[in-house]
Amino acid sequence: MSRKPIVRMAELEIDPDTLETYRALLKEEIEASVALEDGVLSLSAVSIRDNPNRIRILEVYADQDAYEAHLRTPHFLKYKNQTAHMVTSLTLIEVDPIAMRAKP
Repeated sequence: MSRKPIVRMAELEIDPDTLETYRALLKEEIEASVALEDGVLSLSAVSIRDNPNRIRILEVYADQDAYEAHLRTPHFLKYKNQTAHMVTSLTLIEVDPIAMRAKP
């Protein structure tokens, strides 16, 4: 497998009636992924200010293997199963990084 980092953007729309529950589950999943998976380099989630049920997630994985391993983790599968009925739209977009920096 390639050692090239995998960067994705997920665009989600969440049923407004389930938004607070969804946000809590997403936060739990992101915290577990970053803490437990060496191959998860960064996960950042934001909501659109004027339309908070529209969520955007920027995902950065060490490589394709790390991404595929992430999809098999118990915490991701729990998140996926618990939120499937809350997500009304999901688009996964492969993106190429231009400049990505963060302070430690």
